[in-house]
Amino acid sequence: MTDTPRPSDAVRALDRSLSADLDHLRAEGLYHALRVLESPQGHEVTIAGKRLINLSSNNYLGLNTHPRLVEAAVEGARKWGAGTGAVRTIAGTQSVHEELEVRLAAFKRTEAALVFQSGYTVNVGVLSALLEEGDVVVSDKLNHASIIDGIRLTKADRILYEHCDLDDAERALVQAQAKGYRRILLVTDGVFSMDGDIAPLPGLVERAEHHGAAVMVDDAHATGVLGDHGRGTTDHFGLHGRVALNIGTLSKAVGVVGGYVAASRTVRDYLIQRARPFLFSSSHPPAVALSCIAAIDVLESEPELIERLWQNTRHFKQGLSELGFDTGASQTPITPVMCGEAAIATQLSDLLMERGVFAQAIGFPTVPLGKARVRTIVTATHTGDELDRALDAFADAGHRLGLLRG
Repeated sequence: MTDTPRPSDAVRALDRSLSADLDHLRAEGLYHALRVLESPQGHEVTIAGKRLINLSSNNYLGLNTHPRLVEAAVEGARKWGAGTGAVRTIAGTQSVHEELEVRLAAFKRTEAALVFQSGYTVNVGVLSALLEEGDVVVSDKLNHASIIDGIRLTKADRILYEHCDLDDAERALVQAQAKGYRRILLVTDGVFSMDGDIAPLPGLVERAEHHGAAVMVDDAHATGVLGDHGRGTTDHFGLHGRVALNIGTLSKAVGVVGGYVAASRTVRDYLIQRARPFLFSSSHPPAVALSCIAAIDVLESEPELIERLWQNTRHFKQGLSELGFDTGASQTPITPVMCGEAAIATQLSDLLMERGVFAQAIGFPTVPLGKARVRTIVTATHTGDELDRALDAFADAGHRLGLLRG
């Protein structure tokens, strides 16, 4: 093994500057070390040799270890190889990629779909491709960071509205229409990833249509959770044909990795020509595409997984409420335990880990200052006993930190 070269003065200066910033994060309770899992991502995980009940995963249905997905991945690698070797517009499109997109479009009940490398890149790619100077995006203030970053990459104007506030969304749309923009796009999360509340999509769509705006919904946390067989927020509210852009991820309830947009064939064709993450990133390994196809098969054939997810969600939410925790406005399996200051959230997370529960603290910049929380997500594969033990751990830790009284 060769020795590490001695760093130059410029390299050391950069490290000193970054170290000072890291010290500040530690002092504010905002520094988080990576937790290394020594097991598959499941309802239980192993960290540092200790078995823990896992409440930190987006693996809503436990599909990442479902036999049908695992078999599809193994067969995909054996038949098609480990990678594709190119971006899709050059030589990286294989029949399994096209098959996945046909299946996604049918599942989401749209004309077409296009797959990206991640949920983050699909939002960045779609927004930066579709919006230009002379356009405007109307966006919920608590939309996901990938939406915010996608908007920043455009030359379009932006108008924000207060979180899930239909009256303020109306105000923003009136303002946009009055200025005569070429394209008006209203963008919202379907389920908000930190608070677990559901966007008032029927009211947003009605107002958008009245003011000549198209609607884009990021269903990262709704696919596999809401709607018929987990088809998402658009299906949940019966709005098929009225939402122009249905965004989703393949890395949460679907259990694999990637992102997609389900829309018209025109949108798909345009994004193939202009969406930079699609144009400049190699395509998914065939094993990924085939695993995602298998996941759609499971969603369509095993609805009992979603039923169990919601049974577990109701049980856990009721338990936290009876203990006296503040869980905010959550309406979904995403259930925040509000702590206020980041240091308190970190202490709660640490105490839970000591008691056999893995639930991560979330602080700024992921959530606003003063609104730190431990975010929990139950899955379909948790047992009732596991959830009860997790509630006991929350009760003990909450009393120790003064979050609970009595």
